[in-house]
Amino acid sequence: MGVLDHVSDMFDCSHGHKIKKRKQLQTVEIKVKMDCEGCERKVRRSVEGMKGVSSVTLEPKSHKVTVVGYVDPNKVVARMAHRTGKKVELWPYVPYDVVAHPYAAGVYDKKAPSGYVRRADDPGVSQLARASSTEVRYTTAFSDENPAACVVM
Repeated sequence: MGVLDHVSDMFDCSHGHKIKKRKQLQTVEIKVKMDCEGCERKVRRSVEGMKGVSSVTLEPKSHKVTVVGYVDPNKVVARMAHRTGKKVELWPYVPYDVVAHPYAAGVYDKKAPSGYVRRADDPGVSQLARASSTEVRYTTAFSDENPAACVVM
């Protein structure tokens, strides 16, 4: 702790009042199944009344809800699940172009909307299985592309 910090603590005028940290403006994307207009209305009303919500956008075909405002994403998901009684999760998909290997196991999802694949934050899921050096040596020993390969007929 420096001298300036010590002096500023001595002449502190806040008298124990803590300064509230403002929440950041966030865009929360949520996946929730909406079959009809009644479901859409129920989902919209479950989040519209929350403190800090600026706008709610629904995309019923892709089962996506976008909430913009000064909110906590986990609180939005919890409130929507409680009020609607539906299975609610943060949007698990990313655009197809962002992923290095879109057809890798754990990334490709048949249920994803067109142009999207599943987000793979876990490094074990997102990387393809790599062959060890011994496996590579044995497979390239009999390869047609290797000119010094052993030929067995």
